[in-house]
Amino acid sequence: MPSALDDRTAAIVDALCEAIVPGSARVGSRVYVDAVLRLMPAADRAAALAAIESLADAVSEGQEALAERSSTPEFMYVRALAIEAYYSDFVAPGLDAEGAWKEIDFNSPLATRLDKDWSYLGISG
Repeated sequence: MPSALDDRTAAIVDALCEAIVPGSARVGSRVYVDAVLRLMPAADRAAALAAIESLADAVSEGQEALAERSSTPEFMYVRALAIEAYYSDFVAPGLDAEGAWKEIDFNSPLATRLDKDWSYLGISG
């Protein structure tokens, strides 16, 4: 399945995810976001990509500029994607990293027995 992100937008997604949820780059959150975008209807994907693009300048200018945009619908949309990507305990295939659950010590008996399967997103490990 082709990527929903071109190289420039992928770099923006990486920077946004890491700025909003530190640790995201380590687990490859961009791969998760890309997969979610690919599965969206075209109009929803276009809206998501527009939200990402609208934050490109702010993320390149730094945390203060991004914070100024934090109450915008675009920021909240991208924030939701970044949080979902990281706190779902996703780790992109091929990365040698611990997921968020280890970092936040989420280790209930049920959580530790889960075998995470991302195939519904078109991602295989």
